[in-house]
Amino acid sequence: MLTLEAAKHLAEAAEHKARQMGLRISVSVVDDGGNLLVFHRMERARIAGIEISKNKAWTSVSMQQPTANLAQSAQPGGPAFGINTTNEGRIVILGGGIPLMVGDHIVGGVGVSGGSGAQDIEVATAAVQAFEAMVAGMSNGANVNARIGSYRY
Repeated sequence: MLTLEAAKHLAEAAEHKARQMGLRISVSVVDDGGNLLVFHRMERARIAGIEISKNKAWTSVSMQQPTANLAQSAQPGGPAFGINTTNEGRIVILGGGIPLMVGDHIVGGVGVSGGSGAQDIEVATAAVQAFEAMVAGMSNGANVNARIGSYRY
């Protein structure tokens, strides 16, 4: 189970990475049901990023994969074309949403918005790495897995 304290730590890790990159981002952390645990918007980050980050986190949990993995298959002619119009438009096919996994179980997800797709993935990955370090510290290296995926231009 992903705790509120853990979710706060992941948001802080994302903000730290964003500051290093000179970005102003919104970051959302959700539980295994896609329910919002933490939302954080840096000063002067785009207002549109609020819902985008929430929906990236939700999409990563509901689709059980990084949002960047959906981008290719959602293109015209692809097997998932139009998927982003389902679920009341909540499915996001932009990179920056990554599920948080312990073993084969999704325990939550992180979503970042504010940079390019590649930058959002990099910031979200910093949160995933913080999650991996937390879990490894608690379980002495038990099977921790976060599917980051790849981003294609």
